[in-house]
Amino acid sequence: MIKTEKLTKVYKSGATEIRAIDNIDLQVRKGEFLAITGKSGSGKSTLLYQLGMLDIPNHGTIHINDVDVLKLSDETRTKFRLKELGYVFQDYAILPSLSALENVMLPLLMQGESKSEAIRKATKALDRVGLGDRINNLPSQLSGGQQQRVSIARAIGHEPSIIFADEPTANLDSETSKAVLEAFLELHHEGQTIVMVTHEKDYAVLGDRIIELKDGKIIADNKPHHL
Repeated sequence: MIKTEKLTKVYKSGATEIRAIDNIDLQVRKGEFLAITGKSGSGKSTLLYQLGMLDIPNHGTIHINDVDVLKLSDETRTKFRLKELGYVFQDYAILPSLSALENVMLPLLMQGESKSEAIRKATKALDRVGLGDRINNLPSQLSGGQQQRVSIARAIGHEPSIIFADEPTANLDSETSKAVLEAFLELHHEGQTIVMVTHEKDYAVLGDRIIELKDGKIIADNKPHHL
């Protein structure tokens, strides 16, 4: 599903170079739930942003579904990202003036879906994350966990190949985090490929596989039962 070779991201600060991601070779299989862990500054989110095509690396290759995505034009890359990938962020990134349904509909409409089809798919996605009775609520009328589940529904509304989640429980209490993680597990059990960044090892062990980063390098690659 995902394959990288010598993936490198360098940031410059004056004369200093910071190798946020340093020659990473990685493969993610279809249907896998991969957790990325590591201390603050280890490169977790930077790696996720490269894999999710939200940033461009300095060196290396990324293949997604056998497509060399770094060789795509900007327009083709944007279309590929909209069609194949879904994103969940720690700050939810949903629009406060739109209802839950409208937030989930928005990317579907951007992809050219008719309004009726966007409503159908958005409603289905909200049902899948347990918010079928909250489709007309504004974000201000929803708890933090419910808002995060709206963002998950938005990520899965177009049935992406891969969901990328960057610290999706960072702003939530433990009980709310549990509900959000259960939503991910249900999607995973249905065959969804998920790549999730988390600094919580208790959450990372819910995945099929855990990689740990330090100074932009993979220092461990384990199954949860090996920890």
